[in-house]
Order: sequence, then structure tokens, then C-alpha cells
Amino acid sequence: MNETLKKAAQIIKLKKEYLEILAKPQRVVMVNFPVKMDSGEIKMFSGYRVQHSNLRGPFKGGIRYHLGTDMAEVSELAFWMAIKCAVVGIPYGGGKGGITVNSKILSLKELEKITRAYTRAIADVIGPQKDIPAPDVYTDARVMSWIYEEYSKIVGKKTPAVVTGKPIKLGGSLGRDVATALGGVYVLEEIVKLQNWQSKKLSVAIQGFGNAGMNAALLLAERGFKILAVADSQAAIISKNLKEGLNVKKLIEFKKRTGSVKNFPGSKNISQKELICIQAPVDILIPAALGGLITVDDAKKINAKIILELANGPLKNGVDEILEKRKILVIPDILANAGGVTVSYFEWLQNLKNQHWSKEKVFDELKKTMDKATRDIWKTKQQYHTDLRVAAYILAIQRIIKKLKI
Repeated sequence: MNETLKKAAQIIKLKKEYLEILAKPQRVVMVNFPVKMDSGEIKMFSGYRVQHSNLRGPFKGGIRYHLGTDMAEVSELAFWMAIKCAVVGIPYGGGKGGITVNSKILSLKELEKITRAYTRAIADVIGPQKDIPAPDVYTDARVMSWIYEEYSKIVGKKTPAVVTGKPIKLGGSLGRDVATALGGVYVLEEIVKLQNWQSKKLSVAIQGFGNAGMNAALLLAERGFKILAVADSQAAIISKNLKEGLNVKKLIEFKKRTGSVKNFPGSKNISQKELICIQAPVDILIPAALGGLITVDDAKKINAKIILELANGPLKNGVDEILEKRKILVIPDILANAGGVTVSYFEWLQNLKNQHWSKEKVFDELKKTMDKATRDIWKTKQQYHTDLRVAAYILAIQRIIKKLKI
């Protein structure tokens, strides 16, 4: 059982039977299906879809294609999605799916065949009012378009609301490409406001310079934050000019041209650990890469005042407690990176109502949602004298249990 869930349940004195209901998925689906490969060989693949509580609405969550994907991983992620949707107040339950496969060695034709076969295998448990998949690890808008097409064939009508994260021309939402980063920026701005800090004077280090990290750097720089250091999978750098920070636009151009941030002019190469435990005066650390990269040893040396978790689960077990004692504020992933699922919800609404929102409307609605969620969690934190992660879980538990009827 999730440790934060147990801690939150204990604080609010949740009934044991309610805790058991929350901890277990509502439905677990495993499918095995054959696919004819380019070589002519027929291979069997295993796929999963775990649905965790539809008390607040249809199940929602990504589909991942990875060799490490199994039922345990997907079950844990479905639980997180249920909590995350409740945290931001969107009417979804949690879902997650995947196929155990190394997608990097597949041809495009094989990838499409596997996707369509998987869709046929799980078609009876997904749908616009049942369970709405989305992209995740090694899946993208194109994969979602295949699921949409195959599902529509099965039900006999065009059904764009069956998935989100689709290409714009097939009913995808404007703004989805920056939604995770922008949602995190809105949360950070609201926290800064609640702390009565001046955002234009705050400096930032970003671990992970993929889509979320890159967009976060750009959005924060535009708002007057100073980006002092960044890291991608190959290198980490810090600006030689600590007063000005890095020129983010030029850095993004450099990375696109060279494939890495390494040796960016005006910067100094450092190690990944040096970025996490940076000695320079950095106010905000943003883990935006893989999970579990920040260790207990790191937690003792981190100098930032705030950690904004754009990545899923970037802190290893035991880190939260150390940071809490050191009065370093952690903005948890289930709030910080919920912009993605929130804009997925907006896409679903647009599909159901046959509407097409402007980017401005999407961003305006996203800001309202993230600001309210942040204020609600801050209020819960103060009420129960706990950290933001536990406060977010308390809020989510209360919202889910409220819908429970036995």
C-alpha cells in the first residue's frame, strides 16, 4: 500500500475499510494477442489496462510501451492517476495501460499493428464514458490516432473522445504540448504568491531538459525567473554569469542543433549531482527527468528553498522527511505535473461537445484549475499541519470517499 496514502488516512482517521477500497484497483485487465511481424513471424504480446476507482468519473490515464511494463507498475500508476485527478478536481478516476515491448526495435508498420491489436483486445473496457487512454512512455499522438481509428471501426462511428493527446486535425487540443510545464509554472507562481516572495528575483535549476523541462525553462524565463543551471541526459551546465543566468532561447536552439546542453557558450559543465546539490544561490530546483533520481544523501545537501516535481516520483523513499525537517518546500508531482491530464480533460470536453477551444481559452481554464487546486492544498496543509504531498493526498481521499456509496 502507498505509504503517503497510509499517512494521510491516519491523519484524517479514515476508516480501515475505506482505506482498503482506495488502495485496491477496481478492475485489472490483462490481454494476450498475436501480431504478424514484418518477417512473417507471428509473435504474442502481453498488454494491460488497470482501472482504479471511477467514483468521480470515467477512468483516465496513459498507455506505455516498454519492456519493463508489467501489471505491478501499471497498477501503481493507475492509483496515482486517481489521486492526481482528484487533486485538481477534474471528474475522472485513474487508469493506466501498457504493452510489454521494446518499441525502439519495431518498424512503424509493426508499431501500428501492435497498437491496433491491443485496441481490439481492450475495446470492451475503454470508451468516452468508461476509460479514456492517453500517451505515456514511448507512445505519442500518432499512436493515439491509431487507437481512435481502430476503436471507431469497432463501434461503427467516429469516436474522437475515446482517447486524448491526439493530433490537432483529429480533435486534439491546442496547448497540449506545453500543458505539463505550464501547469507546473502556474502552481509555482501561486505558491510564490502564497509565500509573499518576488518571482522576478528567484533563480532556478532544472534537472531534465526534454519537453517538460525545456518548456518550463522558457515559460519561467519569460516571467522573469532566472535560469541558472540545467541538465539533460548527457550533461549538466551552470551559467558563468550568475547575475543574468542562461539565455534560454539560445540554449534551446543550441540543444536542437547539437543534441545536448554540453559546452553551451557562456556556461560551465558540471555533474548531475552538482546540479541537484548546487552551491550557487538557486531558489527553486525542478526535477523534470526520470523518477527516483534524488537520493537521501542528495536531500542532505540540496540548497534550494522549493522543489517543483515536474517528473513523476523524482524523490526516493525517505527524502520527503529530510526535506521537511530542513524546511525545503516540496511541490508534489500529483499537483505540479497535473497540467497534462487537465488539458487532456479539456480535449475530452471539446470532443464530446464538438467544440474547438482557442489556445487562450485552454490556458485560461488551465490557470483557473491549477490555481484553485494549489490554494485548496495549501489550505489543507495549514489545517492539518503537514507537508504539501500529504495535504494533496488528504484532499484527494476526501473528494473520492465523498462519492462512495455502499
